[in-house]
Amino acid sequence: MEVLGIIPARYASTRFPGKPLTDIHGKSMIQRVYEQAKKSGLAEVLVATDDARILEHVQSFGGKAVMTGSHHQSGTDRCFEAYKLNNQPYEYIINIQGDEPFIHPEQIDLVAACFEKPNTQLATLVKQVETAEELFNVNSPKVVINQAKEALYFSRQPIPYCRNVPNDIWHKQHTYYKHIGIYGYRADILEQITQLPPSALELAESLEQLRWLEHGFKITTALTHHETIGIDTPEDLERVINNE
Repeated sequence: MEVLGIIPARYASTRFPGKPLTDIHGKSMIQRVYEQAKKSGLAEVLVATDDARILEHVQSFGGKAVMTGSHHQSGTDRCFEAYKLNNQPYEYIINIQGDEPFIHPEQIDLVAACFEKPNTQLATLVKQVETAEELFNVNSPKVVINQAKEALYFSRQPIPYCRNVPNDIWHKQHTYYKHIGIYGYRADILEQITQLPPSALELAESLEQLRWLEHGFKITTALTHHETIGIDTPEDLERVINNE
């Protein structure tokens, strides 16, 4: 099973312009993501960008990149254009976040392994919540899964509600999962979901994956024990550099 990995990378960012090119101990963020992805079992890794500076930088360190449009509303849409521009017949694509320079290659392989199940349409990772702080962090979406390890719902709020239990021990009374934002798509499903209009649940929670669930698509999950370190702001970068 050959899988294409795509790393969406925009230059424009409200909170951190030029983020993919920022330096982390002598290497850019996008180079670190690319090199981590290359350590996985992916058949090919591709950066999808809308900026010539990122394109040229990736090519300068020997990476592969394609120029996509600047109109895309999500990384999923950018991934689909990049997949079409790459013009190679991959059946599965993995969307790797461009702001996680220390992503574990094993996490990428874990998503890919979900497609060994013949009925998998979409795939992502979950991690068990370990503290009340992360459970109630609205910037860390939670996910409820069924016995087949398929996602039932994603929310910025803790779900399910733990009735008659103090909030600070919910995570000790029930197994909660948070969502790790890496996605796998079957190629034909990727094309379909990029044609969908925004849904009511998606708009309410500002979570793109709810659009897919609301339209009847199934998202298979796999459990990871690795934490991810996303960099959204210059302050996040400072913390990563100081703590590495």
